[in-house]
Amino acid sequence: MEDTNLLFKVVIIGDSGVGKSNLMTRYTTNEFSQDTPATIGVEFMTKSVKTEGRDVKVQIWDTAGQERFRAISRSIYHGAKGAMLVYDITNQQSFDNIPNWLAELRVHVSATCSIFLIGNKCDLEHLRAVKKDVADRFARDNGLSFLETSALEKTNVDKAFEWLVKSVYDVVVAGPVDTTRQGFQKPIAGGKPGAGQPVNLNQPAPAAKETSGGGCKC
Repeated sequence: MEDTNLLFKVVIIGDSGVGKSNLMTRYTTNEFSQDTPATIGVEFMTKSVKTEGRDVKVQIWDTAGQERFRAISRSIYHGAKGAMLVYDITNQQSFDNIPNWLAELRVHVSATCSIFLIGNKCDLEHLRAVKKDVADRFARDNGLSFLETSALEKTNVDKAFEWLVKSVYDVVVAGPVDTTRQGFQKPIAGGKPGAGQPVNLNQPAPAAKETSGGGCKC
């Protein structure tokens, strides 16, 4: 009988303070804290979901954004099938550093790793420093999918993770092939990691179930 249990490792990277930890906890446990301390080293949590009728356990690794922890954080890239590059829409520097994070990521992950660019804190529109069209153009130029989220208001958080998991699932199970489904990002054989179009939020996402959390600090 075919083993229907799958384990996908996903990493969240970006500068300190952009909301990586809150994105992880909002998705896995539906919790948010204004006073979340900076991640030291790495932390992880898991969530079980249904994708295409199969049970998938998503292991989400949150990395420290501070330079002094980068050597530790780099060790978690091994085996990652998906990644979120996160910046804060109110912090231009966090977006300006995204090319460096992307370059580092591509050194350590496979060419078929599904990569999403995430502009977090979209609830702070009145403080916006990074224009949405600029981020969208960067994503397209670099073969990434792009989405803005708010961990505070839970805007697009589930969508971002669920479509990332679906993208990983299609690569792992079906292989890195092109797709004709409008708005859905899937790596293309021989192309850039995560190549594709931005996520279409009007499409249904896989239903989540059986959440469990855990963590470690290094």
